Amino acid sequence: MERQSFVPILLGSDMNVYGMARAFYEEYGIKSTAYASFQLAPTKYSKIVDVNVISGFDQDPVFIDELLKLAQTKYHDRSVKYLLVACGDGYAELLSQHKEELKEHYVFAANDYALFEKLINKVSFYDICEKYQLPYPKTLIITKDMVIDGKLNQELPFDFPVALKPANSVEWLSVDFEGRKKAFIIDNLPEFNMILDRLYKAGYTSEMIAQDFIPGDDSNMRVLNAYVDQNGQTRFMFLGHPLLEDPAPAAVGNYVVIVPDENDKIYQTIKAFLEKINYVGFANFDMKYDRRDGQYKLFEINLRQGRSSFFVTLSGFNLAKYVTEDLVFNSVFRETEYGRKDNPNAKVWLGVPKKVFRQYAKDNADKQYAEKLIKAGRYGTTLFYEKDSSIRRYLLMKYAFHNYVTGFKKYFSEKEG
Repeated sequence: MERQSFVPILLGSDMNVYGMARAFYEEYGIKSTAYASFQLAPTKYSKIVDVNVISGFDQDPVFIDELLKLAQTKYHDRSVKYLLVACGDGYAELLSQHKEELKEHYVFAANDYALFEKLINKVSFYDICEKYQLPYPKTLIITKDMVIDGKLNQELPFDFPVALKPANSVEWLSVDFEGRKKAFIIDNLPEFNMILDRLYKAGYTSEMIAQDFIPGDDSNMRVLNAYVDQNGQTRFMFLGHPLLEDPAPAAVGNYVVIVPDENDKIYQTIKAFLEKINYVGFANFDMKYDRRDGQYKLFEINLRQGRSSFFVTLSGFNLAKYVTEDLVFNSVFRETEYGRKDNPNAKVWLGVPKKVFRQYAKDNADKQYAEKLIKAGRYGTTLFYEKDSSIRRYLLMKYAFHNYVTGFKKYFSEKEG
């Protein structure tokens, strides 16, 4: 029987988009189409994804107007399914907001907006963690009215160092001030107050999250990717073990080296949680091991695949396959597939040159395991793809990778603990 024709339509133009385009190409041999508000380097000069730049596409009303217009002018063949995949927080939110209007024309996985709002906002997410008994770091929620004359009007319930991050990651994207970072690790009260004062004066309006800093370097982090189908069945779960994170202010916390891992307690805990709340689509959880009590503590959920999620595809769990089998081919759910550390397809995912990994990742058994895989040729990247090579693309990607050498030299400092 001939399988349903479909077109992958990716929202964005970043590394996440390229990873998904590559997954579609590897699994089905087809080229993806992407729509974005501007062209980013990871998808430039590519032969596996066509990027269409539409000014303002990352906001309404342009987003919904353009997708509805495309449904009338281009994507209207009833014998074809048009598969939308959001590849960033903003696009995931827009897709959730316009779920009802778009589902007549496209197939996609999007949660109801009421659930989306509760999960994407870290304040309500930690309330949900409390309700479902999911461990998370000790937390203080800070609102704008708690910062008086440039100072927090109460004592912190934990000692320094303190982690500080925005509750509203979408609003944070449009806020700019001196010293702005994706997230902060702060060593003293004067610095803490200075940052709070600056960010609220810069126009940020939502809550900030102050948290007890969990000691330890990047190798204490874990990242979990999952896909829950349209019927609420978890199709796969794959735990990654980051060994190194980007230290640059705008990208702090982004993983740049990941090895496959596994933890059945984490798998079953998160699987039960996702199914209880009627979640659908890709989910991406960040967590850190706290040696003080032996627990993995959740930081956040991304309601999409993560920017480094190609590590899952690289190790044999093709992300494009799960969403396509579910939404395009309506294949029957059989059982949840779990990523395993000893999976014969397991590979190290590198988002930086090997020499950066070797110089900056903490020397431990995990690093030795990664080195063993690398020496065996079991490693790969998202951006360097032999079936999508050209001189222009190779030089651009090489330049992007080389920037990490100078970036780490400038910003890296070993974390406490």
